[in-house]
Amino acid sequence: MSSDGNKKQFWKRNAAKVPGSIQHVYGAQHPPFDPLLHANLIKAGNKPPPATPGKPKKATTFQEFESITSDAWDVGDDDDELLAMAAQNLNIEVVMETANKLHRLNPLDVCLCVYAALISLISLLPPDAAGEHAALHRQRSLPHRPPVIPLVARMADQNTSGTPAMTEREASRLDKFKQLLAGPNTDLDELRKLSWSGIPRQVRPIAWKLLSGYLPANAERRESVLQRKRQEYFGFIQQYYDSRNDEHHQDTYRQIHIDIPRMSPESLVLQPKVTEIFERILFIWAIRHPASGYVQGINDLVTPFFVVFVFEYIEEEVENFDVSSLQEEALRNIEADSFWCMSKLLDGIQDNYTFAQPGIQKKVKALEELVSRIDESVHRHMQQYEVEYLQFAFRWMNNLLMRELPLRCTIRLWDTYQAEPEGFSHFHLYVCAAFLVRWRKEILEERDFQGLMILLQNLPTMHWGNEEVSVLLAEAYRLKFAFADAPNHYKR
Repeated sequence: MSSDGNKKQFWKRNAAKVPGSIQHVYGAQHPPFDPLLHANLIKAGNKPPPATPGKPKKATTFQEFESITSDAWDVGDDDDELLAMAAQNLNIEVVMETANKLHRLNPLDVCLCVYAALISLISLLPPDAAGEHAALHRQRSLPHRPPVIPLVARMADQNTSGTPAMTEREASRLDKFKQLLAGPNTDLDELRKLSWSGIPRQVRPIAWKLLSGYLPANAERRESVLQRKRQEYFGFIQQYYDSRNDEHHQDTYRQIHIDIPRMSPESLVLQPKVTEIFERILFIWAIRHPASGYVQGINDLVTPFFVVFVFEYIEEEVENFDVSSLQEEALRNIEADSFWCMSKLLDGIQDNYTFAQPGIQKKVKALEELVSRIDESVHRHMQQYEVEYLQFAFRWMNNLLMRELPLRCTIRLWDTYQAEPEGFSHFHLYVCAAFLVRWRKEILEERDFQGLMILLQNLPTMHWGNEEVSVLLAEAYRLKFAFADAPNHYKR
């Protein structure tokens, strides 16, 4: 029947665009396919077993499937060799029955099943051969996995080398912070200079409160200011929070309630106590800022403040900590401090979240103009494949790169943002430009719209640490120095 013919050709029709087809994603979670490594698997002189006498040379169902799904995985002589060797140990009727069952599944399920079957067949090889094939397979299929880094690096802000010990230089910097913060009046300019290169974990909570403008520089006034602001916040809770189910506010609260479970790290935000705290913070902020109200993306901006202020009370890593075990007073302090510091941040970028989000649109346009000047090849490459900057950079501006970087990197980034004048609004533009150009090689290797979007939305930063962020910030500062005071350099 004609329908059978169409079914056989399903994977062949415009295979690059078939939903569910498994493609190599260069520069993202998977390493590029190495043809040399693939070629090494082919052993010279090996031939497929002769066909069974008396049967026509017609492809089996499994062979047909393999030939029409060549875009789903890399088929080579090594796979033929594996199947041939395994056939000596398997009943052909069992193989055919399984293949017929596979043929009735949807294409993506078939890919996964066959992939698992090929891995299982390796176990039937002689021990030496199986070990060799398994090692090569793992080398081809799995990305390199550096040492596991905690969600938020310890005081030393360890980098990807995984070195946990605090160096002499880091100890000296910590002493400088402590001396500066111990004075009766903290020199905020000096604090900004020290903080630009990163803040040690032990003093980060007080440094962030000072840099954000939440606390005064005068040490004697700090305690009274903290008490007053915390009482004020919980006064808002009593005044407004019961209105969350009112007709005018229930849509806002419902959206907040939906968005929080989508945040990361899940191990933290899905704790019931943390979810309650985040809901209160976001709802009260939205009620007090009717010009913008709650907008998706604002929810992410609570997390760094919350995590940093939790470290005032714990020593262990936050991803393994049950927040509900903290005393009630500590939780109230963390909640109020997070609210006020997030409010200070949003005061400087509120046009990002007002109607039509004009602040973000302006920043994305400025990013496009800046990249066209600093790396014309990348800019033209994206134009060639019709990639609009708004399609990927909107999230970079809306979430301040929080969806592109691990939380430990975001916290380190925010050390500098709070030390830099207009860090979250102005300097962030240059960080985004440096971040985009950082992936120049991977971007230029992609040759279609889909590949570019997959790359730009899944950049491989999972194992980034202090070292990578420091390089990114240094490049952003260089760009700012070159272009910030000379806007005509990047305006056409």
